[in-house]
Amino acid sequence: MKLHLTGATAAVADGLKLVLESIGIQLSPDGYPVQIRKQNGPIRVVNQSDSGQIYFEKTVHFFRAVGLWVEHFQNEVEFDVTEVPQFDMSGVMLDASRNAVPTMAEVENLLRRMAVMGLDTLMLYTEDTYEVKEHPYFGYMRGRYTAEELTSLDDYAAKLGVEMIPCIQTLGHLREALKWNYAADIRDTDDILLVEEPKTYEFLENCIKAASEPFRTKRIHIGMDETFQLGLGKYLQQHGYENHIDLMNRHLQEVVTITEKHGLKPMIWSDMYFPLFAEDSKYKDENGKIPEELIAQIPDVELVYWNYYSQDQEVYETDFHRHMLLGKTPIFAGGAWTWNGIAPNYGKAIVTTEAAIAACKKEGIKEVFVTMWGDNGAETPFSTSLPILQLFAEHTYHQEVTLEQVAKRFEFCSEGHFDDFMMLKRLDETPGVMKDNMNTSMTSKVLLYQDILIGLYDENIRGLSLGEHYQKLVPELEKAKKNNPGWASLFGFYEQLARVLSEKAEIGLRLTEAYKEKDYQQMKSILVKLDVIQTNVDLLRQKHRKVWFAAYKPFGWEVIDIRYGGVITRIDSVKYRINEWLDGRMTSLEELEEKRLRHDGPWEVVDGLVGGNVYHRIVTAGNFSL
Repeated sequence: MKLHLTGATAAVADGLKLVLESIGIQLSPDGYPVQIRKQNGPIRVVNQSDSGQIYFEKTVHFFRAVGLWVEHFQNEVEFDVTEVPQFDMSGVMLDASRNAVPTMAEVENLLRRMAVMGLDTLMLYTEDTYEVKEHPYFGYMRGRYTAEELTSLDDYAAKLGVEMIPCIQTLGHLREALKWNYAADIRDTDDILLVEEPKTYEFLENCIKAASEPFRTKRIHIGMDETFQLGLGKYLQQHGYENHIDLMNRHLQEVVTITEKHGLKPMIWSDMYFPLFAEDSKYKDENGKIPEELIAQIPDVELVYWNYYSQDQEVYETDFHRHMLLGKTPIFAGGAWTWNGIAPNYGKAIVTTEAAIAACKKEGIKEVFVTMWGDNGAETPFSTSLPILQLFAEHTYHQEVTLEQVAKRFEFCSEGHFDDFMMLKRLDETPGVMKDNMNTSMTSKVLLYQDILIGLYDENIRGLSLGEHYQKLVPELEKAKKNNPGWASLFGFYEQLARVLSEKAEIGLRLTEAYKEKDYQQMKSILVKLDVIQTNVDLLRQKHRKVWFAAYKPFGWEVIDIRYGGVITRIDSVKYRINEWLDGRMTSLEELEEKRLRHDGPWEVVDGLVGGNVYHRIVTAGNFSL
């Protein structure tokens, strides 16, 4: 489609060049005339009397607006559509720390999609994956970004009207950074810094300078979440026990002194202040209130309230009120649930987002973003988050939103069919799993990785017919692959995962039964089936590798390779053990003699949950490191 844009195009010209192809337009003097007007107020797109108009305030609003105009023009002769932004900031946090570090091209691709959706902020979460020149082991062999790469990304984002905000850690979640010997003097526990140690603050100033200097913004997220063991390691040995909140405040003040020195405006995760809110909190006075002097001790930072677990709107409203007791209106962080294992948990992502954003609108929360975590290996491709980003985007510009509306916009913004993407949740939301997978069953992950002879999850899946479930899913995903040519590699990966699980899910149960019955013919047929599974797992590895290298730096793939390699190699050993038994060289298979129990730990197995765990607790009852 050729368009001739006139009017206020100067501020958006550079960014427009970046998105022309994705929204299907060309700029030409003989194109359809569209007048661009920059003014305060809502987005408005109009087509009447053989000409168009686009009204916008912020640069990113223009990119959403031009996409809306094109989308409507493709389907309607005349239209007049207005959208009113519901938030001052609505963005994305991209995890570049949990094994996968997105390439420059992939971040740029995300930025273009965000702009067309109308999302205006990208926080790049980097625990140790940014370059700190004073500390060469910081992020060593982890795919860290150079300062030049970060500056280039910030320049790219600015053209699209997207603010990039560095997001680092300045207290906990630093296990990978602190494992090297350079950190011996600044390490409290294996993932928490030693507070009140001068060398710690020298280190942090180097980190804060390195993380912030590549970006235009003066905002910085300095983390500080989930530091449950704060002061309980080397600090305890040196100083004795100290109150957690007091330690937190003193450390935070030291870090804020550094951010102020460099002209930065910090925000932190708020969860380590949650003990103040508890009904039986030891910090409250005799009237059940948080003392004013305690509130005054909290340094001047913005608080980010993260919650992606509840489908109850009142939970979010209550927590917003609690934050306001501290004199601060929080920023809200929801979740795309890209960290459920190998497949996205769309059910939970949607219901928690709907409840949370409704509470945000009701309580006047002005800044929101959606997190894309990659816990335990980043096995789920981050591109699967796009439907949830679209949901956030539509809530950003509408008071009420339907999934039909989200699906329509998603097809335009991401060239994919929403319903086909939603099919991916069925890899984990299987028989035996509650609606919307609210208890976060990682069914596909545990069944891919669990050992065929050890079978730690075999009793959890008994009677659920999961092989049949996955067998039915294979042709549906194959069809989705054809329906979404731009996402063929992604759907091909998940199609192959379903194919593997259709055979592997219950092979351990069949193997145990054949062994107990001394059914030698069945054992021989299982040997043939193991060859098929082994071949299909390696093909799955190759398809996953293709998806990975299209989006991420190479660092981290070795972890996934090793996991697949473990499955493949263990199948070799399973075949060896079976053949030894069939040939009479051993009288029993000890692994199959032991009575199977339901997997029960360290995470509680509750109703509606087949299983979930980190990799090393799925594959063995032993320990990888001791």
